[in-house]
Amino acid sequence: VHATSNIGTLMPALSPSQIQLFRHNGFLRLPSVLPDERVEELKNAIWQDINNEVEPVVRNADGQVVRISNAIDRAPIFYQVATHDLVLDPLESLLGPNIELIKNRHNHATLRTKTEKEGGLHRDVKQWSRPIFTIIFYLEETNLENGCTRIVPGTHHLPGTGGSLYDMAWANELNDQILPVPMPKGGMLVIDSMLVHGPGKNTTPDTR
Repeated sequence: VHATSNIGTLMPALSPSQIQLFRHNGFLRLPSVLPDERVEELKNAIWQDINNEVEPVVRNADGQVVRISNAIDRAPIFYQVATHDLVLDPLESLLGPNIELIKNRHNHATLRTKTEKEGGLHRDVKQWSRPIFTIIFYLEETNLENGCTRIVPGTHHLPGTGGSLYDMAWANELNDQILPVPMPKGGMLVIDSMLVHGPGKNTTPDTR
């Protein structure tokens, strides 16, 4: 998939140092952020579908909608942002020009509140296949207090797993190597889908 848009500022390709860091660590903060107006459009679209409980959704133990699935097939803003130059230009530095948007992996918007538990460490894919990367878009600032993403650098190089995405016998050995990754509003984090990661716990009264 390749599409262009006139929103935001055109981002140059990643530098050799940035590419090397991604290859080595399995994650990279993209050097630009989404424009504020696009962040607000995304948040409005998400809240509209959460408030209207537009299926498919995921609910927490209290019955509150905390995830809307199949985001790309919802409001046009989701596809527009996912295929924007701010996303595709750096991805082309990592993947080359033939980029495919995969709809069956992380195609959702998630709301994390104080009632949610800390997310378990996991991978997005079990085994190596063709290169699959995940981009996480942050529509609110994330930090230690509200449960920023946690990653274990370099774990995309470790063996695959034949069980569940959470079933990694060696994962507990790496608990003391977890690195929190705070992100700004509008920030974008690209990770290798074999990288071990998970959300932190939101201890604030606000959303994340």
